[in-house]
Amino acid sequence: MKPISMFSPNQEPRPAGVAIDTLILHYTGMKTAQAALSRLCDPEAKVSAHYLVDEDGSVFLLVPEAKRAWHAGVSSWRGETNINDRSIGIELVNPGHEFGYRPFPEKQMAALIPLLREILARHPIPQSRVLGHSDVAPGRKTDPGELLDWARLAESGIGLWPKIAAKQPAKKAPLPPISEIQSMLWAYGYTVPRNGVLDADTKNALIAFQRHFRPERIDGAVDAETFARLSWLLDHSAA
Repeated sequence: MKPISMFSPNQEPRPAGVAIDTLILHYTGMKTAQAALSRLCDPEAKVSAHYLVDEDGSVFLLVPEAKRAWHAGVSSWRGETNINDRSIGIELVNPGHEFGYRPFPEKQMAALIPLLREILARHPIPQSRVLGHSDVAPGRKTDPGELLDWARLAESGIGLWPKIAAKQPAKKAPLPPISEIQSMLWAYGYTVPRNGVLDADTKNALIAFQRHFRPERIDGAVDAETFARLSWLLDHSAA
């Protein structure tokens, strides 16, 4: 289905020489799709995204992919800031955690998957750089959240999802120190201190990781499952 074009004035040229190599998924976090569209097209709001996907499957093109949209805000990934310079932002209509967070319906997912496939076909975006807003802004953002079916996206060739053995070994190996977990999170892309302390910033990064890759438990604590999934991702990711 061809996207419906709606012009958002909240856009600008991308910096010269910066390739589009990141895809960021968001939820709108507003009560209605119309309210979200109005805000994304309001010059006073100073926010935008390239696309919006409604719960009924309608897709809106708000900013051309060649332009820089204003969706990620203060963010970082793999030590890089100004994520808007190098990313495409997709807003999914959903009231979010503030207004009654709910699963993303089938029509929305069925429209999202081909849209993302087309974007990935046009740009050199590694699977490890298909991210949520919370991944690039831990502690500040929670979207698109734990109810997005990231595993289904990965099965469709969009992003990564850890494929680990269902059964844990009978004898559990001791978990590594927090300093090693911090180094692993940093190596994957999260902006996290490397001070050997489970401080607030480290916990926020772990919560962001779990929200994306381990939605069954989102508590910012390191357990065997979180460690196993992070290890798998590091073994199967490319910069």
